Amino acid sequence: MNPDVIIIIISLILSAFFSGMEIAYVSSNKIHIEIEKKQQGILAKILTKLTARPSKFIATMLIGNNIALVIYGFFMGDLLVAWFQSFLPSSSQALNFLLVDFSLLTQTIISTLVILITAEFLPKVFFQIYANSLLKLLAIPAYMFYGIFTFVSDFVIWISDFVLKKFFKTDGDQIQLAFSKVELGNYISEQMESVEESDDIDTEIQIFQNALEFSEVKAREVMIPRTEITAVDVNESSKNLSALFTETGFSKILIYKDTIDDILGYVHSFELFKKPKNLKSILVQVEFVPETMLIKDILSILIKKRKSIAVVLDEYGGTSGIVTVEDIVEELFGEIEDEHDTVVLTEEKLEEDLYKFSARLEVDYINETFKINLPESENYETLGGFIVDFTEEIPQKNEIVNIDRFQFTILEVSTTKIDLVELKILGSD
Repeated sequence: MNPDVIIIIISLILSAFFSGMEIAYVSSNKIHIEIEKKQQGILAKILTKLTARPSKFIATMLIGNNIALVIYGFFMGDLLVAWFQSFLPSSSQALNFLLVDFSLLTQTIISTLVILITAEFLPKVFFQIYANSLLKLLAIPAYMFYGIFTFVSDFVIWISDFVLKKFFKTDGDQIQLAFSKVELGNYISEQMESVEESDDIDTEIQIFQNALEFSEVKAREVMIPRTEITAVDVNESSKNLSALFTETGFSKILIYKDTIDDILGYVHSFELFKKPKNLKSILVQVEFVPETMLIKDILSILIKKRKSIAVVLDEYGGTSGIVTVEDIVEELFGEIEDEHDTVVLTEEKLEEDLYKFSARLEVDYINETFKINLPESENYETLGGFIVDFTEEIPQKNEIVNIDRFQFTILEVSTTKIDLVELKILGSD
């Protein structure tokens, strides 16, 4: 094989390597890298040195890429010139001059296309997809070039730092001291996806993921819906309210005036021991929040005002539901059950691809627990909401609803909501 061709191929491979390693470092999950650095062995030591100064690593890759491109351009130009000259006719000088100009343009286009495809686009896409793995796999050759170009890269960084500090009044080379929320979230998601369906996820990992998602959860996603609120009119007698406390086991019951859309506050069961004349005298005010308010902000308000219940309002000012401190804390630590939790939601796997669910169960919970992959949307939170969002009405009992590859049989339903469904996953054609 022609030595020039060999040099061109090697230059393209090196250019692809330098371009790929640059994008791999930028795209890699820094938590993966830090974990690898904590391991024993030569790879951990090399990764530690490579990532000690991020800007120097990037500068080294850029220097190596530019050197490889210069060598490629020199030899590729000679090769294409010789190739085009073999096609030039031995005719007039003017015609040859025009053909040479045309061949130079063609050489430039061909050289650029080869570089873009083989040494830029394809390697960067490939290294970006497998950034974590390739960064570890090619750490040793990268470290070799890191040492070879160390003086050049130090000089380049010194110049750039001088310009940044002198003219732009900014610091130079900075080391990333903290991981971003996105990197933490991606790492936890990868760990959870790697867990087998039959295995249990560690509680710490689940809490960590809940904490990362906590800041984005809105009131409507955790609230107790309007249809499940227990409340009484402000003119109700203390005796009847006491009986309701005994029946439900609740420690607090909401009080409204005329309709549940006009909630005045709540009464604590302990206050009934004072034998009040009416409910207004023992009424405790509640906070009112919109459906779109983040629960982290609601929790902050409830803690500052020493309240435990907030009424969630819809866009028209009506009562949409209520949210308690317990509901918010459960978003972090999972369900907190006590002796008064009487709501039992059905979640049963009858056989392969056949389930029985309470329509009140949340879609994301079903997906996490049973790996079903039901479609998720901001339009609904629960399984019943998913079905109603599709049908745009309350289905009848025993009605069958097909949504994509999911077949729902309505087992129990009321005039206002779906209660119990049977879900069958249909085989893909």
